[in-house]
Amino acid sequence: MRDGRRVAVLISGRGSNMRALIEQANGYEVVMVASNNPEAAGLAWARDRSIPVWSKDSRAMSKVDWEAELESQLDRHSVGTIALAGFMRILSPEFTARWSGRIVNIHPSLLPKYRGLDTHRRAIEAKDVVSGCSVHLVTAELDAGDVIAQAEVPVLADDTADSLEQRVLDAEHRLYPRALAEFVGR
Repeated sequence: MRDGRRVAVLISGRGSNMRALIEQANGYEVVMVASNNPEAAGLAWARDRSIPVWSKDSRAMSKVDWEAELESQLDRHSVGTIALAGFMRILSPEFTARWSGRIVNIHPSLLPKYRGLDTHRRAIEAKDVVSGCSVHLVTAELDAGDVIAQAEVPVLADDTADSLEQRVLDAEHRLYPRALAEFVGR
């Protein structure tokens, strides 16, 4: 059995949640960062801190091949837990089954509300008074795994999708490292 405290973070972009996970690591260690986007800004940040990185353009190969190469890297670094942090690719049912109970994700809504994209716009259009973020287990069904932790953020009368997104992102940066520490320590 692999040590769940050895974490790989998967990103697709700037990696702000990845940075929060690394900077606030307590009870776990980020042993690698992987991306489906070789141009992801977060990769340079991780490299600058001597964290091993791996990236392959997921559009240039089949999902099966991409996931097989990722899995090889996860094995190489003895990863026990995967943390998705702005990773914009849906993992296959086969991959999520192999890693069942060992993949977590941060999602910018109070699940089960607003699975998928455009969560902030959808919350504002629904006239919600509260929004937030959720850390959940990853399953084959998009944003449907058990919720591990949530943080609420008020929706203000003058909010735009961008202003709400920034407040929710700030909450994500506080919630995700704490939730991951609790998850791997269970």
